[in-house]
Amino acid sequence: MKKRVDFMVTAFRDGFQSAFGARVFTKDFLPAVEAAVEAGINHFEAGGGARFQSLFFYCNENAFDMMDSFREAAGPDVNLQTLARGVNVVGLDSQSSDVIDLHARMFRKHGITTIRNFDALNDVNNLIYSGQCIVDAGLKHEVVVTMMELPPGCEGSHTPEFYTRSLKDILDAGIPFDSVCFKDASGTSVPSKVHETIKQARQLLGDDVQLVFHSHETAGIGVAQYMAALEAGANQIDLSLAPCSGGTCQTDVMTMWHALRGTDFDLGVDIGKIEKAEEVFKECMKDYFMPPEATKVEPLIPFSPMPGGALTANTQMLRDNNMMDKYVEISANMGEVVRRGGFGTSVTPVSQFYFQQAFNNTLIGPWEKIAEGYGKMVLGYFGKTPIPADPEIIKLAAEQLGLEPTDKKVLEINDADPKKGVAAAKKMLHEAGIEETEENIFIAATCKEKGITYLKGEAKSGVRKIDRSKPAEGGEAAAGGYTVKLEGKTFKVKLEGDKAIVNGKSYSVDVTPGIDEGGAAASSGDGESIKVSAPLPGIILRLSKEEGDTVSEGEVIMVMESMKMENEIHSPSSGVIANIPVKQGDQVAAGDTLVEIQ
Repeated sequence: MKKRVDFMVTAFRDGFQSAFGARVFTKDFLPAVEAAVEAGINHFEAGGGARFQSLFFYCNENAFDMMDSFREAAGPDVNLQTLARGVNVVGLDSQSSDVIDLHARMFRKHGITTIRNFDALNDVNNLIYSGQCIVDAGLKHEVVVTMMELPPGCEGSHTPEFYTRSLKDILDAGIPFDSVCFKDASGTSVPSKVHETIKQARQLLGDDVQLVFHSHETAGIGVAQYMAALEAGANQIDLSLAPCSGGTCQTDVMTMWHALRGTDFDLGVDIGKIEKAEEVFKECMKDYFMPPEATKVEPLIPFSPMPGGALTANTQMLRDNNMMDKYVEISANMGEVVRRGGFGTSVTPVSQFYFQQAFNNTLIGPWEKIAEGYGKMVLGYFGKTPIPADPEIIKLAAEQLGLEPTDKKVLEINDADPKKGVAAAKKMLHEAGIEETEENIFIAATCKEKGITYLKGEAKSGVRKIDRSKPAEGGEAAAGGYTVKLEGKTFKVKLEGDKAIVNGKSYSVDVTPGIDEGGAAASSGDGESIKVSAPLPGIILRLSKEEGDTVSEGEVIMVMESMKMENEIHSPSSGVIANIPVKQGDQVAAGDTLVEIQ
């Protein structure tokens, strides 16, 4: 008799994150959920991770409403699972104890059955309290060991023995769990290492524990990894459905079904019904922009291990900011960032820290600016890295961030931080005049200003869809525009009143005859007027000053967010704020005027 292989369908969380940067409207995919249930699938990943924040940030939707709708579409008996990042839960920043507890209770309230809980540093201290909260809320807890392959030339962790020690730490800590998952978010662990890791885990856990292996196809070895895991004793693997399968996503159910033919394993599915469900899903997603990198196997991923779920999220942000041309260089710079950062597993949020630091090293200069998340990681503020980071990088991070290295537990740090926790979230809601519900408290705590913007009804949609009403390029839509070639790059430009449409994106412009020789500083009868420009593309996160306020040299005027990093804009001189032509939530391009100081 063949061995039945359990599987969870990841298409509607990890698939969305990997293929579309997590930007998908709820109403569009629910028919595919219903079709998958009709096909006999009874275990889905239904939220958490980046799919929580992305609904507020990009879809102008409430993630709790999405979970409610998912439960209604799937029915009462299906296992709905979400992803949590240990003490970060579903935020990029780590949280305080009361928010971690609130996370578990709110997800249970909104229809979730199981929470998969991981820590990117494999620091067991980040899993103890978060895991207990999940169990106390009445949810199933799937505890995780995170995996990846180190770039060539690196050693010191991420071996089968390292992963077995991590699992032993979990067992020794007495963390309650219902299942154990080994999660390779970048899909880079070599199959032989997967086999040995799962083999050692099975020996340690015994025969009765549900043992799961998770990977992506980004490096092209997903099927080989899954076969190795099953042969070593895994009970369950994660699979996806087309169009959100392969490439940066998980292996397709139909692909794995085919790979298991003639073996001792079987998925136990009616493949004809699965094929019909995929046809429904493809129809649901036909109008969504699929980035070309989302479905590719990338042979260079082992050298710069970027998770499938983070890769397209980052490329979508680069597209938003007209910086996609920098992607290859940023990716190439990730290898050094990983090598010198202490070998945290490249999975959110650490993968984002790696990318942000590689972004800074590319655009600003090698190690000229330490990204806050990366710097705090090497200094110990998110837990203990698998090995100590490069001493030079630790020194730079301490100097630039004004922080000393720490070995305090993350919860101890966060519970003492007045800017974190339920009380701080309530204050944000009160100041914004927003109703104080537990859901709103959690949104404010994990999504900060962007969550408040959503709750105030001021959020904007950033979902990329194909506009089929527009004629093809070169037709009438191109009439009256210009093709501008600058330093080898091509820009399609149309002028419409005070707007310039550049490669499909709108910018405010002010065109006057003649050449203003005054540059950034324009004189007036009342003294010098200085224009402060955006140093890079991004979103205005918050304003610290208003028009008419006095400002001192070096004082913070506003904060921009670019690539999920906060960048303070400082005043270049003392004076009075004469004009602020931007507002919170505005998308600005590099060089746009942010403020004028008289």
